[in-house]
Amino acid sequence: MLGDDEDVFDSVTWESPNSPTYATEPTSAPSGPGFKQSTAETSEGPHDPKWEGYLITSVKDPVKELAETKDIYVSYLVSAKTNLPIYSITNPSARRRFQDFVFLREHLVKDFPACVVPPLPDKHRLEYLTGDRFSPEFMERRRQDLHTFLQRLSRHPTLQRSALVRAFFESTEWHVHMHQHVAHPPGPESNQGIIDNLSDTLLNAFSRVRKPDERFLSMREGVDRFEEGLVTSERLWTRARGRTSDLTADYHDLAVAVQGLGFLESGITEPLNHFSNTLLEFSALLRHLTQTTTDPFLIHLHSLLSYSHANRAVLKLRDQKQLDFEELSDYLSGVTAERDRLSAIISGHAGSSGLGIGSYLKDRVDALRGADDDRSRVEKMRKLDIKIKELQDAVTTAHETSDAFSDETLREQAVFQYAKEAEMKEMLSDLATGQIEFYKTAMEEWERIIPVIQRIRVDV
Repeated sequence: MLGDDEDVFDSVTWESPNSPTYATEPTSAPSGPGFKQSTAETSEGPHDPKWEGYLITSVKDPVKELAETKDIYVSYLVSAKTNLPIYSITNPSARRRFQDFVFLREHLVKDFPACVVPPLPDKHRLEYLTGDRFSPEFMERRRQDLHTFLQRLSRHPTLQRSALVRAFFESTEWHVHMHQHVAHPPGPESNQGIIDNLSDTLLNAFSRVRKPDERFLSMREGVDRFEEGLVTSERLWTRARGRTSDLTADYHDLAVAVQGLGFLESGITEPLNHFSNTLLEFSALLRHLTQTTTDPFLIHLHSLLSYSHANRAVLKLRDQKQLDFEELSDYLSGVTAERDRLSAIISGHAGSSGLGIGSYLKDRVDALRGADDDRSRVEKMRKLDIKIKELQDAVTTAHETSDAFSDETLREQAVFQYAKEAEMKEMLSDLATGQIEFYKTAMEEWERIIPVIQRIRVDV
């Protein structure tokens, strides 16, 4: 499946030149939970993503650097296994700090605006103030979050082939590469032109697309339902976690009470002690279930919700591109109508120009200012012709940008759908495995204590 010629993904981003295609040698596809390699077997549409190879990443071994100094920080070992041709070695690795991950994501968002770049974990300001960010528990949780971040990057057919991602794993002079990337970004510089100036003045938070695309409306509805389901699940499981914590404490208290009862009933002290130990063991199992299954599940739910927000932002940006085109088209129509009106007045056919109340008032103001002669009108027409030419170019560019961005967004939604399904499968599998192990161990504990309790005889 990997390495087939038809699986080469030949589109990188809507505003960047196409990357050169690479020929890959046949390679056995690695197995793993939710690992997605190609869509050639299931679909052949123009907007279906194609994977050129695999990239398996990991984040491990958090280490405190420059300990006992004011510049202390935590570094993580990032490693990868890949068959992508752009990588010089198949098993690159390097040590990176959290700020390096921040730089990577920020510039991927700038370089690939049409891609759903996964979010990073929160910075946890409270831990920064209290110093707990160097505790083993906090470092392990951040390692897991960063591991999820890189996994999402590696599953993306475009981002996995980014030069910045490759340097993140391979470069031995990462700081030099960061400065070079800032000084010489891979894409063209975004010059402030007429399209940007008009977007700033004409668009606002209340603007809406007048001709929405049904495909993206259905996508937005799907995202809404997905996020609503995640929020509901997070709320229910948070409540269940609280109830489980209460049960853990209750079983512990019950074990202490049973042990005290054993001291009072000298004839059945030993079986009551066994029962007390079983209650303590069950309380420990509940605590272990919370720490190893429920908490990771809740963390993953929250992370997946943030990932969905990033996907929503891409859909919103696509609407913004269409809105740019619609507003520029309306502005061009208005300027063209004004030019035609002035031409009709000069040619003596003012009555056929369809003067409105706005144009009439404007003419009255120009008359009061003495600017209603033909020379001033001709000069205005000359300026309007120049503006129309600029607007026509801007409308053409906006239309091409909107269409290209829409095509790329359709491809991104397919990529996000595959990534979401893979994560949901892995997340629910881990949850089910943890629950099965808990109930299996709990059943063994209770089955051992039942015969002991049944042998208890109390003389009345």
